[in-house]
Amino acid sequence: MSPLTPDQPVRRTVVKHQIPSARLASGERSVRLYLPPDYRDDVAYPVVYCQDGEDFFNFGRVATIAHERIAGGVWEPFVIVGVDVDKKVRTEEYQPGSERHEAYLSFWMEELVPYVESRYSVRRDPTGRLLAGDSLGGAVSLSIALRHPEAFTRILSLSGAYYDASIRQIQQAADLSHLALWMIVGLQETAYQTDHGTFNFVELNRMARRLLERKGAYIDYREKNGEHKWGFWQTELPEALGAFLGPEAHM
Repeated sequence: MSPLTPDQPVRRTVVKHQIPSARLASGERSVRLYLPPDYRDDVAYPVVYCQDGEDFFNFGRVATIAHERIAGGVWEPFVIVGVDVDKKVRTEEYQPGSERHEAYLSFWMEELVPYVESRYSVRRDPTGRLLAGDSLGGAVSLSIALRHPEAFTRILSLSGAYYDASIRQIQQAADLSHLALWMIVGLQETAYQTDHGTFNFVELNRMARRLLERKGAYIDYREKNGEHKWGFWQTELPEALGAFLGPEAHM
């Protein structure tokens, strides 16, 4: 095969796995991984763990966004892990306060992370890992980080669904000066209808921000015109990822 010429694109690599689980009722969980160009086993790459993995890849185009910048030499390479979810039980898994939520947190630290780290060369320190989530995915990312500060200290939150249970988690936490969040919410998200009520996501995110900052967390927060949907979040992902992994990263 002839070598690539400068005008030929670098092919994107996405691999899929079924992770067996003793913690989840389903007994397994689908994940997909983006591997950067020229991936090597002797390099430890930063890793982004995404809730709603299928949505992040298909609607957020997270792998495409990362690949274009990594292949173009704008960003240093990193790995992305998208963890799929069964939408029928998503609320129970992602929202604090249920047995299914506790099982999901156990799966995350006892099965998912060890599975990824045993097969791929990714960083194992908190500053080398990033949790990313939209809506309730932001809430469960916060749950994981609060429960396991030794493993996760950085969160990318897209219109986080910080309902009462998440607010109580923050209130009950001690010092959070180790935690850093990039948060965004759309100004048109003031009356978003969910399967368990209508919520003002602007106020939810403002409240979460205030409480997190009182506990010492570093917050990069913004509100922009946008709705509670991937059309808004996708446009913000380059800046969000860049804040953690780009050439001008500050998180």
